[in-house]
Amino acid sequence: QVHLVESGGGLVQAGGSLRLSCAASGRTFSWYTVGWFRQAPGKEREFVAAIGWSAGITYYGDSVKGRFTISRDNAKNTVYLQMNSLKPEDTAVYYCARSTTASVRIDEYDYWGQGTQVTVSQ
Repeated sequence: QVHLVESGGGLVQAGGSLRLSCAASGRTFSWYTVGWFRQAPGKEREFVAAIGWSAGITYYGDSVKGRFTISRDNAKNTVYLQMNSLKPEDTAVYYCARSTTASVRIDEYDYWGQGTQVTVSQ
């Protein structure tokens, strides 16, 4: 069983920054791809970023490229999402999830956290 817990969400003004953390249980955490997804009210859940087991492979959604950075610390079983230049349209619940493949597809992720709310004000 894998447990993922997100933290770091909150309220920030447009142009500001937040860093989300995804803490995972399990000794084999470093073997897996970890992704971040988000879901705004009334919208489908969308891919934000993902990082491969080696941390040398990263993927980003088009809407966050150049603003968000994903990283991982396998010794701490934690993946981070640094979010800069935040916009009101980034407002959503952010989820981290685990995949056994290097994928950006939601259906390739099997374990999910409960999510953390990010709200960006004008």
